[in-house]
Amino acid sequence: MKLLIKEKNKYRINKLLEWLMYMIGYTLVFIFVTSFFKSIHIDSNHLIIWSFIIVIVTYILNKTIKPVLITLTIPITGLTLGLFYPFINVFILKLVDWLLGKHFELDSIFILFFVAILLSVANFIIEKIIDKIIGKVKRHYA
Repeated sequence: MKLLIKEKNKYRINKLLEWLMYMIGYTLVFIFVTSFFKSIHIDSNHLIIWSFIIVIVTYILNKTIKPVLITLTIPITGLTLGLFYPFINVFILKLVDWLLGKHFELDSIFILFFVAILLSVANFIIEKIIDKIIGKVKRHYA
């Protein structure tokens, strides 16, 4: 597998490698954020594996169900000036909880609201960090 792919005299990082970097980063962020709240339980026998699975399932739901939810809730989100948007993230996390059963349990919906906001902020930060890494790799090989 090539690390960099040359297209039209420009280099870009391999899409699979870029996706994997994001998933590992999100997994670390998820473990970090959930370690602060006792109302979120991840199967501790294989914490890293289950956290990675939670991130993958969340990613799949964010790419499939979340756009539909956003479209359906545009009026509510507009009336609340965007304050309803985190509730969509809470719904996605609650759906992941339902899908993974005993391996991922969320006890408090109120704490989950704050976790969804913290995950959004942490994801923004991790995207900026990964973008800087990718930019350095591209400049090095360009």
